[in-house]
Amino acid sequence: MTGRPDLSTPQVVTINSDADVVRVRQLVRTAAVAVSLSLVDQTKLVTAASELARNTLVYGGGGGAEVGVVDSGRRKGIRIVFSDEGPGIANLELALTDGYTSGGGLGLGLGGARRLVDEFEVQTGTGQGTRVTITKWARSM
Repeated sequence: MTGRPDLSTPQVVTINSDADVVRVRQLVRTAAVAVSLSLVDQTKLVTAASELARNTLVYGGGGGAEVGVVDSGRRKGIRIVFSDEGPGIANLELALTDGYTSGGGLGLGLGGARRLVDEFEVQTGTGQGTRVTITKWARSM
């Protein structure tokens, strides 16, 4: 990624290495600044994105992240879709339990990432891969 990304269209990052996880974090930080998220909300979003990008790499065997600006008409935000074609999450309820981690990530787990964002959705099934969509909205001034 060179220079500033064009945030008028969603940006896609392939996640196949630790360096790609870093690229996702950098892109998310840039996008969060562009929509004027507070420093606290920037940190929350980047932390959640980092955890989910790492999960995509470690548990999904790699995949991608699509980072885009969304506009509700009243405020702007950042929506990120993480997707992989891995084994899926066998027990989503357990995976979303506070404090649950199967190791290797930041220790937040899906439940921790969910608490850091405003909207959180998981689509998964055994043998069907996983798709996690998160959104963080800028607060009204």
